[in-house]
Amino acid sequence: MRILSVLILIAACINITGCSRGSEINGHNLNTAMKSVRYMKERLPPEKRIEFEVSFWTLHDAVKNKEEFLEEVDGKNPDQIITAGKKIYEERKSAGVAEYAQYATWEEMISKFEHEKKDQGTKKRDPRDSQKTVLYKL
Repeated sequence: MRILSVLILIAACINITGCSRGSEINGHNLNTAMKSVRYMKERLPPEKRIEFEVSFWTLHDAVKNKEEFLEEVDGKNPDQIITAGKKIYEERKSAGVAEYAQYATWEEMISKFEHEKKDQGTKKRDPRDSQKTVLYKL
């Protein structure tokens, strides 16, 4: 009897992990979508993270209605989101939107964002900040 219960438990665990959508966005609501995006972004290779993030927010900007946006991203993996972001970029660039027209290609825009992200991480800290402490002498 113990062996049967262990086998059922193992089968249930395999079924749960096999049916999960860990590599897809859960578009049930905005909160779960954001959690899915955060989870997927952490697991992407570093060279795809910015591209995925820019694509997601480009898609979010393009689809103003929350329910339509959630339907649009639900069940999509990072590559599908990136493809959708590229498509919106091309549409907006050909329409003459100034923010997109300044870049020759999608890759150039992503490269600019990558450089900006790196520059944010290398800002010098104010030396006065290291002198501040919250230790109190009693």
